[in-house]
Amino acid sequence: MSKKKIVLAYSGGLDTSIIIPWLKEHHDCEVYCYCGDIGQGDDELRGLEQKARSSGAVACKVENLQRTWLHDYVWPCLRALAVYEGRYLLGTSMARPILAKGQVEYAKAIGAAALAHGCTGKGNDQVRFELAYQALAPGLEVIAPWRDWDIRSREDALDYAAAHGIPVTASRAKIYSRDRNLWHISHEGGALESPGNAPPDDVWMLTRDPRQAPDAPLELTVGFTAGVPVALNGEPLPAEALLRRLNELGGQHGVGRVDICENRLVGMKSRGVYETPGGTILLEAARTLRALTIERDTLRLCEKLMPDYADLVYTGRWFHPARTALDALFCSATQFVSGEVRVRLFKGSATALAASSPHSLYAEDLATFGSSAAFDHQDSYGFVKLYGLPGAVAARVQGVRS
Repeated sequence: MSKKKIVLAYSGGLDTSIIIPWLKEHHDCEVYCYCGDIGQGDDELRGLEQKARSSGAVACKVENLQRTWLHDYVWPCLRALAVYEGRYLLGTSMARPILAKGQVEYAKAIGAAALAHGCTGKGNDQVRFELAYQALAPGLEVIAPWRDWDIRSREDALDYAAAHGIPVTASRAKIYSRDRNLWHISHEGGALESPGNAPPDDVWMLTRDPRQAPDAPLELTVGFTAGVPVALNGEPLPAEALLRRLNELGGQHGVGRVDICENRLVGMKSRGVYETPGGTILLEAARTLRALTIERDTLRLCEKLMPDYADLVYTGRWFHPARTALDALFCSATQFVSGEVRVRLFKGSATALAASSPHSLYAEDLATFGSSAAFDHQDSYGFVKLYGLPGAVAARVQGVRS
């Protein structure tokens, strides 16, 4: 009789490495690993298949998802200008759904009976993975070792790895917990656990200290089609190449640093430091082009609904019907958000300077302070009177309230 197959969401880090033998000990199973490449970098992905097998896995599938992730997950969030609690650009939140989807597809392909992940009970990621599992594979068993085993610390995990001969590069001196992809890198732990500590200089990896950034600003032009970036400085580029270049340029100029004490889904506040250089540039450009090409009522509707969209993404409800419906609205609202935006990078800031679009709603003959044949000032008399009528009636009847 063949053993039960379990597919583990695998990164090659300490936690997922020791989960492989733990699963084999406690579930009498074969462990298969899955890793989606969304831009973690060669340092993390190099030799991952061999590392998984050395830890006891039958096989490990590493799948390049970079372009699909940007087109189907990141760009929809960009169209919505989605930002959580005013600061967090959702780099990890957008990543988990596609990783879970790839894991589920691999599990179905090999006939696995269960899915496993290495998320802790304190974090958001357990919810993001498991809500995706519920939507995409409700019949598969879910195993979350951090909720079951007696390992309670990094030291415990290292001892377990040593006892089982599991090769890990982690050490007891590790300072920060990091998560990296094409969109961002996050930093937690160490000195960052106290909001009273400024981030140490050794935290930052993608961005130069703005004080040490070039003294001369850099101007670049981002081209958009229907709310999605497609070109840099007039050159059409694949999504991943465009974002990598913006990360490089933004990082050189110290753009994209965020330090936030955010509200986790599980209820606690968590201090996180993020670097999102390319994403910060894109949001600045997209926001400027949106203002030029979307009429007032639709623009305000988008602004009202953005926090709801961001919350759905942050809390792991990517495959929820509400997010799908909101995405359809943002797709429709941004269908004319096409054109170019010139952005200046300087000492940690990304500032839009100018924008042009074939769908621009700016009419100079209407907006000008000079003579305009398209606007009759006499029309404003009745407009102002009627617009203020409700307040005027209330003041006459009830008096003016300070």
